[in-house]
Amino acid sequence: MEEYDLIVLGGGTGNIVASEATREGLRVALVERGRLGGTCLNRGCNPSKRLIHSANVAETVRHADRFGVDASIDDVAFSDVVSGVAETMAEKAESKAERARENDRLTWYRSEGRFVDERTVDVRGDDGTDERISADRIVLAGGSRPTVPDSIDGTDRVDFLTSAEVLTGDIDGLPDRLVVVGGGYIAVEMSHFFSQMGSDVTVVGRGETLVDREDADISRQVTDAYREEHDLRLGYSVTEIADDDGEKRVTAESEEGDEIAVRGDQLLVATGRKPNADRWNVSTAGIETDEKGFVKTDEYLRTTAEGVWAIGDIAGNYMFKHSGDKEAEYAVENAVRGNERAVSYPGMAHAIFGSPEVGSLGKTEDEIADDTEYEVGTFAYDDHALGGALDDKGGFAKAIVAEDGEILGVHVVGPEASVLIHEVSTAVAAGADATTLAETIHVHPALSEVVQAAFRRVAGPSASGI
Repeated sequence: MEEYDLIVLGGGTGNIVASEATREGLRVALVERGRLGGTCLNRGCNPSKRLIHSANVAETVRHADRFGVDASIDDVAFSDVVSGVAETMAEKAESKAERARENDRLTWYRSEGRFVDERTVDVRGDDGTDERISADRIVLAGGSRPTVPDSIDGTDRVDFLTSAEVLTGDIDGLPDRLVVVGGGYIAVEMSHFFSQMGSDVTVVGRGETLVDREDADISRQVTDAYREEHDLRLGYSVTEIADDDGEKRVTAESEEGDEIAVRGDQLLVATGRKPNADRWNVSTAGIETDEKGFVKTDEYLRTTAEGVWAIGDIAGNYMFKHSGDKEAEYAVENAVRGNERAVSYPGMAHAIFGSPEVGSLGKTEDEIADDTEYEVGTFAYDDHALGGALDDKGGFAKAIVAEDGEILGVHVVGPEASVLIHEVSTAVAAGADATTLAETIHVHPALSEVVQAAFRRVAGPSASGI
């Protein structure tokens, strides 16, 4: 059995830990069966945002008449768009692989990995690799995968897409009609992409609104905007999928027992993601998971097994690449350098890259305790010089502020929301309050004034002239 100073399980966020550990002089084993870069680089946020950019360009052209420009789309080279993005991501992953192979302190096992004992992992690869490796320290960065609900009958008989197939280019042409099952951020982003590429999109979602984990005002606005572009069937749980005379048929039922059936050429199941803890056989190593299958960790990212830390999607603290990267920094400090630094997520924000975009930080109104006194300030894009020109979907910024000026939550829906949220993220990380943000001089008429104006509604009057 081969002994290492450190084993890193998972080549996405985990490759950050592996690389830094070799710089610290450790002999490291990295176990990753697929391409380095993990979900985000190969079948997640990176390729999806490139695809969505093409959708945004198409949407701009389709609505160019709003700006007095006569333009039309003759054709969308869907296959070229999808394959081009997949090839670009593959090249980036190969660059990572080359650097891994050149690292004398790193051994990359391109293999399946499963715990067989405490800090002992069995690695088996397509190349015939079949051995056991061990280390006193292990960082588990095993990621997540698309969820396919067991409650849907027919998933074992009917071919369907998940985000993984779309984002790796494993799709045969643009469907004329696409049915999307799900109402979360993946469903919203993929619906926008396919719609602007030219598909007629039907969305079947369990919630009464799309992205219903967002602030209620935000989710309602997204839903209203999507209803203009898509056929929304919300409030229905999918019970069955089937092949029906060359079509995909999706049957769903409401809580009241009402049943609907929708059809399409292709079906995309986008019902969320689940942690890969089961695939790594973590229980054999004494690593406990919660009721949802996420690995339990403490404030230092330690698992319940001595000498094992967990980061990223598999730990479930947040399921974002940016939070996983932050956790990787703490894993380097704690697992590699032997320190004890409690993980924190200052100014943690997230975004949804649909149309309209969403940027969010902190609590929604529904998450604020009943005994907390707070004020809400909102400001519409349409009331801003540039925002009114760019937005036609009712976008706005919403600031939720406690009595003492603490920023409890900020939610933006509209153009560049994913960028605008960062000024609040920086302010919160620096300990600034609502008044500081409201009084900071902003470039006029930059879109960031939309966020500032929301804070000014609760943190003092603004001089606006006649």
